[in-house]
Amino acid sequence: MGLTPTIPAADTARVCAVCQAALRPGDLACPRCQTLVYAQQLDALSKQAQELESTGQLAEAREVWRSALSLVPRMSTQAEWVEQRVRALDALLAQRGIVPAKPQDRSRWAKWLGPLAPIAVVLSKLKGLLFILLKAKFLLSFALFLGVYWSLYGAWFGIGFAVQILLHELGHVFAVKRRGMKADLPVFLPLMGAYVRWQGMNIPIAVRAEIALAGPFFGLLASAACFGIFIYTKMPVFAALAHAGAWLNLVNLMPLWILDGGQAAYALNKLQRGLLLAACLIFFAVTGQATFLLVALGMLIRLFTHDTPSEPSTRTMIFFLLLLFALGGLLSVIPMQPGR
Repeated sequence: MGLTPTIPAADTARVCAVCQAALRPGDLACPRCQTLVYAQQLDALSKQAQELESTGQLAEAREVWRSALSLVPRMSTQAEWVEQRVRALDALLAQRGIVPAKPQDRSRWAKWLGPLAPIAVVLSKLKGLLFILLKAKFLLSFALFLGVYWSLYGAWFGIGFAVQILLHELGHVFAVKRRGMKADLPVFLPLMGAYVRWQGMNIPIAVRAEIALAGPFFGLLASAACFGIFIYTKMPVFAALAHAGAWLNLVNLMPLWILDGGQAAYALNKLQRGLLLAACLIFFAVTGQATFLLVALGMLIRLFTHDTPSEPSTRTMIFFLLLLFALGGLLSVIPMQPGR
């Protein structure tokens, strides 16, 4: 009892350790790649708390977990996970007849809110309602997304295209969840695409790259399935779906901005980026698919950016290369067909 949590010294680096993006004062996560600024400190606190839990010092472990909350973004997956750990320890301490002291910050909020404090407490407990709202956001955005493409290209293409994008996003969700982390349901933006919000604590760049490339991989499988249906049914709409899906997933491998290829490129050094650039030029020469030139241009730009990792991932490069080859090959054999 009376143990004070050991909080490691603050990270004073003004650039992200992964992508070298500039960090603003007060940033807890990189604005570009979402890497936690205090990842090393959080890892140390996590180990300290787990050691305390293993020796039965639950009250001390709880305080260490609480100290970690100041180092993670509010409303983030990491903050939610730490809060769940604190609540679990609260329950264990209550079973032993120990009532932990209430956090000071909560008392300050209660004093500031005055008579509104009970309402704030009630709202903070409505996590079930928040989950329903998040589900509604997914369903409503998907329905709107589907409706836009249905009205533009007809029912068959609209439904098929929306399902393909959904499968692409579920690839990211699957890759996140299989690593024990949490991911929100996809949110769809008509005429723009979709995204999945997820965060993890101290995630290696190679793992982030695999999560990013899981979307195009699932998209490749969806496009291949559409092409298989076209071969079986001879319905032109499925050829159009296969072509559109393969093309979009190939574009998404451009290593720029927030595209999946852009996130994966953080795990590649200059040599690996150069090899992928050469591969894109070869694939263009063989297939005639101009999209490879866009990916090659992105790789050329990334040769001159200062965001190469200290430990590049060969696995990421091979996965990236195979996706390029498979998507290019699929585009080469799919006949161009109208959407209706």
